[in-house]
Amino acid sequence: MSETSKLIQGRTGPWEIVMGLEIHAQVASKAKLFSGAAVGFGAGPNEQVSLVDAGFPGMLPTLNRWCVEQAVRTGLGLKAQINLKSQFDRKNYFYPDLPTGYQISQLYHPIVGEGVVEVEAEDGSFFNVGIERLHLEQDAGKLIHDLSPSESYVDLNRAGTALMEIVSKPDLRSPEEAVAYVKKIRTILIYLGACDGDMEKGNLRADVNVSVCRAGQYEKFKATGDFSHLGTRCEIKNVNSFRFISQAIQYEARRQIEILEDGGAIIQETRLFDPTKGETRSMRSKEEAHDYRYFPDPDLLPLELEQAWIEEIKASLPELPDEKRNRLMSDYGLSQYDAVVLISDQAKADYFEAAAKGRDAKLVANWVTNEVSARLAASGQEFSANPLPAAQVAELVQLIEEGVISSKIAKEVFDYVWNGEGSPSEVVEKHGLKQVTDTGAIEKAVDDIIAANPDKAAAVAEKPQAIGWFVGQVMKATGGKANPAAVNDILKAKLGIS
Repeated sequence: MSETSKLIQGRTGPWEIVMGLEIHAQVASKAKLFSGAAVGFGAGPNEQVSLVDAGFPGMLPTLNRWCVEQAVRTGLGLKAQINLKSQFDRKNYFYPDLPTGYQISQLYHPIVGEGVVEVEAEDGSFFNVGIERLHLEQDAGKLIHDLSPSESYVDLNRAGTALMEIVSKPDLRSPEEAVAYVKKIRTILIYLGACDGDMEKGNLRADVNVSVCRAGQYEKFKATGDFSHLGTRCEIKNVNSFRFISQAIQYEARRQIEILEDGGAIIQETRLFDPTKGETRSMRSKEEAHDYRYFPDPDLLPLELEQAWIEEIKASLPELPDEKRNRLMSDYGLSQYDAVVLISDQAKADYFEAAAKGRDAKLVANWVTNEVSARLAASGQEFSANPLPAAQVAELVQLIEEGVISSKIAKEVFDYVWNGEGSPSEVVEKHGLKQVTDTGAIEKAVDDIIAANPDKAAAVAEKPQAIGWFVGQVMKATGGKANPAAVNDILKAKLGIS
């Protein structure tokens, strides 16, 4: 993406957006970060709460080793520094869904340090986003305000659930880049098995820090590291869909530009995005912000990891999206675009590879990313729930390669197969869909059409592209089953086109 395309035109000249994101990813764990209480979606209110989560006096936290391992795996997947020594801190604030009156987090010594993520832009180019840190922390509970006109209810099922907060550097410059970055982080987390990435359930959400500055100021910031070149940022909390992230950024950037162009100043504050109105609104200003009074948690020892354990985890990592993309391009000759579409969903990439063995990989990729994906999307299913075996896509492509059916007939065959009428071969036999390759039958159809349309046949000599009309008529006469290549060859010979 060019620098000029990142500019927003205001009344008084161009502006730049600068963003950093804090992604909160729920750790894929059966238990909470400091208690043995279960983690899961769909339980009744307060059914998954231990005495530790409820903040009962005298209860001591016990660190979940699995959550630590998931954080290390994620750090390695982000090509980040794993800190062998880290520390848990208490972040003190008082809110009804936080029974202890503090959240256990990591401020000064996080488990994961700096890293970098390579992200593909919409135009196929790549850009890097720096990772500032990843730390472990507890989630809070949930307040429910719409069950009663006079009371609020508290559900502590989420209280104590393990979160990884992934903090980026201010490297994002447009709504499109921000969305692409979140998608890439989500894909990496799913490949690692560290988070299921379900944004609808709140298992992955983002706080978006947005600021604007005059054109050219960001370049000065990058050169000097001096934040005074950038504008005052506002944080938009808990945005939980790609569409909302884009809308929130667009609205907030415009809001800030209008204030600045009217001679006002941006107040550093926390804001919420209202998806029904498509706008952000103030939640609390910096002046009203809490003094969290961070200090090391006295109930938890500093966390010390052994390098040998880190190496074990590293050796167990699966093939990650970037490596898979490069391998699909080199092993199967796929374009970057096709490879990126496939690796965006691990189940889709695995399905493609199962279907592509010994087949035309590009053709298989087309069927997987177009027809199969479209059917699943239409029924609201994830690719992992695909009912069609990969072997049937492979068989369909084989029938096309062998000339048994044409690409056009293949779509009809696919309809029958998708609706459960059998394998592609069985469908072709059952419905008589074999491609007509008998040149005698095709010649007869060609002769009949030429004889019935002498004027059009004569016109083809002067306008060769008019042969397309004859191709259409022959295909119609043969019920769409004639081999298109044979039809073209016979027509050219009969009509004297070289």
